[in-house]
Amino acid sequence: MPDDRRTLVLGIETTCDETAAAVVERLSDGTANILSNIVRSQTEEHAIYGGVVPEIAARAHVDLLDGIVDSAMKDAGVGYAQLSAVAAAAGPGLIGGVIVGLTTAKAIAMVHDTPLIAVNHLEAHALTPRLTCALAFPYCLFLASGGHTQIVAVIGVGNYVRLGTTVDDAIGEAFDKVAKMLGLPYPGGPEVELAARGGDATRFALPRPMLGRDDANFSLSGLKTAVRNEAARLTTPEPQDIRDLCASFQAAVLESTADRLSVGLRLFQERFGPPRALVAAGGVAANQAIR
Repeated sequence: MPDDRRTLVLGIETTCDETAAAVVERLSDGTANILSNIVRSQTEEHAIYGGVVPEIAARAHVDLLDGIVDSAMKDAGVGYAQLSAVAAAAGPGLIGGVIVGLTTAKAIAMVHDTPLIAVNHLEAHALTPRLTCALAFPYCLFLASGGHTQIVAVIGVGNYVRLGTTVDDAIGEAFDKVAKMLGLPYPGGPEVELAARGGDATRFALPRPMLGRDDANFSLSGLKTAVRNEAARLTTPEPQDIRDLCASFQAAVLESTADRLSVGLRLFQERFGPPRALVAAGGVAANQAIR
């Protein structure tokens, strides 16, 4: 049976191309200590394809997860009998990977007679800021993971109001697709950022999607198309052309995002009063253990 003096949760994350497991010790005030957090990236497996291949990701999770869970438990210095619960992301995410992580969590929970917590991936992102600090509700969340772009009012556990979302592509997805169309290596987001450092952000007149709208939604599809059109006009793009395109694209995204966040904060304040904080979230396995 779990040790009554400690609340220990094993978290498992397999929603995309990282296999991860963490052990979190939850404290009486709701904060936590992350005792271990083991993450294995699949960048090399997907680089040849220029993006994540769901079937390859799922097979890699199958191969890696048992060893990663074992390492997380050993690093934390706890045994399975001490666990208060086992948590795993149950979606949204790539369904093959989600099944691998959730099935593994179910098996561990069943064998050790431990409660299972199936966690909504986005809810885990929303609550992650409370993992290591006593952040009070309500707060405004900017969720900008690879596949999601949202502004969310976090009122309490299980109580969320979406103030804005993308109507097409997420920011991370747009960065990766722009990188691919410009011939940059995978993973593309960091490559765009690196190239932009040496570029002229004023050279290409790219649109600022949704700028000035009363809602807090995002849109990146049209901006991606504008980048593609500018690239097509360059008969033989030189390295400086690529750097300038990346800088212009990144500037457009940042200006649009700042405007969208400003509107989101205004909507939050109108409905819920001043937020306790504005936080940004992405995540790994420790996210899943927060619940």
